[in-house]
Amino acid sequence: MITKEKIDRINELARKKKECGLSEDESDEQMTLRAEYLSAIRTNLRAQLDNIEIVDK
Repeated sequence: MITKEKIDRINELARKKKECGLSEDESDEQMTLRAEYLSAIRTNLRAQLDNIEIVDK
């Protein structure tokens, strides 16, 4: 589960990257957080698709 704090941290690192760049540790953290975020999105999408019921007339 991705939390609001993690999303805020992703956004914070993205802003910092645009402004002045990231250290190696921050870049690693950003990649880890983004991977976790994408995994959560994929999991939620799969769950939604699994719950779709097609009804034919």
